[in-house]
Amino acid sequence: MRIIAGSLKGRRLAPVKGRMRPTGAKVREAVFNILGDAVAEARVLDLFAGTGALGLEALSRGAKNAVFVEDHPESLQVLGRNLASLALEARTRVLPLPVLRALKKLAVKGEKFDLAFLDPPYGGEKAAAALQALEAAGIMNPGAWVVAEHSRRDRLPEAAGSLELRELRRYGDTQVAFYQVALGG
Repeated sequence: MRIIAGSLKGRRLAPVKGRMRPTGAKVREAVFNILGDAVAEARVLDLFAGTGALGLEALSRGAKNAVFVEDHPESLQVLGRNLASLALEARTRVLPLPVLRALKKLAVKGEKFDLAFLDPPYGGEKAAAALQALEAAGIMNPGAWVVAEHSRRDRLPEAAGSLELRELRRYGDTQVAFYQVALGG
């Protein structure tokens, strides 16, 4: 797996062996083409980060900084190696916590983000639950984007509080939902 575009284009990312279903290059490229200029100077939150591919791609494309949330030990080791090999430690932070606990911690600290990725394990409605928790945390800036990758068999709501579904794309078994925080929300 490699970074697709930007300042780190072509740099290789270490994979997590076994349990991971990393976001494929074609899906990542499509996601970033849709986001376009929304990535530049964004504060990024990468939930269920795994290898960090989505957040790292955002940093390569001009995002200001990123917070990665992951609680799987092997994934954390690989994420740390990827951050070190790309010399991005100064622009990143890793929260080794379950997503719901991390969201509460970020909310208590008053942190705000412009772009969030959530890519939970498929099945069990995890994507919908994470989306609701993210909205409830109140950590997304008005106009911010939330990109939720999920199985096409999982249903996500058309809206979740201030999050409004703007676009839904399907790539094989994967669906990607693009939500935007209402400007008044």
